[in-house]
Amino acid sequence: MVSPVVVCHQLRSPDNLAAIARSMANFGFSELILSDPQTHEFRAGGRIAVKADSVMDSFSVAQTLDEALTGVVYAVGTTSRTELKRFTPLTPEQAVAKLGEHAARGKVALVLGGEKRGLSDDELARCQDVLVIPTPGPQPSMNLSHAASVLLYLCSRQGVAAPAEQPGAPLGLVHRLEAKMKDTLLAAEFLNPQAPEHVLFELSRSLVRHHLTQREAQVWLAAFEHLRRNLSPSNASK
Repeated sequence: MVSPVVVCHQLRSPDNLAAIARSMANFGFSELILSDPQTHEFRAGGRIAVKADSVMDSFSVAQTLDEALTGVVYAVGTTSRTELKRFTPLTPEQAVAKLGEHAARGKVALVLGGEKRGLSDDELARCQDVLVIPTPGPQPSMNLSHAASVLLYLCSRQGVAAPAEQPGAPLGLVHRLEAKMKDTLLAAEFLNPQAPEHVLFELSRSLVRHHLTQREAQVWLAAFEHLRRNLSPSNASK
């Protein structure tokens, strides 16, 4: 079984919180993070969360999605949209297999968007992959807690690869590297200042795709910090 951290970003409904906690208890998962929750009536779901006290008593709250993802090495975001700017969506089975693969490198996360609008393109870009649950019926989007149940069931059936020799780069470190890459490459006039995200996204994903280790990310970050400090004054101030 692969045991992802379940991250609910901008969750609004106490009933959905209780139902997600119950599904987590059903399938043996325990770590839940509420990122920028839009409600603090956490116990209003009442008996929907029956026998899910282990989850309801221990979930944590993060101010931002980046904060929620700081300690994980791989995250997959969920959406009902099939046309995305930067991703080719995975099937649930493909996404859960990747969670199992990356779990060998460290903690992984399943990221669920809020009920009102789901995850935006920028929020999905904080994840390494995106999944879509196919719904061929007349209603294209699933209830948040129902989607969580489907995915948690699949996670409970997924094996985990053998542990990696070196720990994976945590996403907090990857996001620091992305910010430094952007700053340095803008100063060097490599990126288009009007639309730097596309090329930056490709550069970052080329590193993450090859299972970037923590040590490798630290070396890349040090290299870009050195380059930024040593750019000529005509391009950037030191």
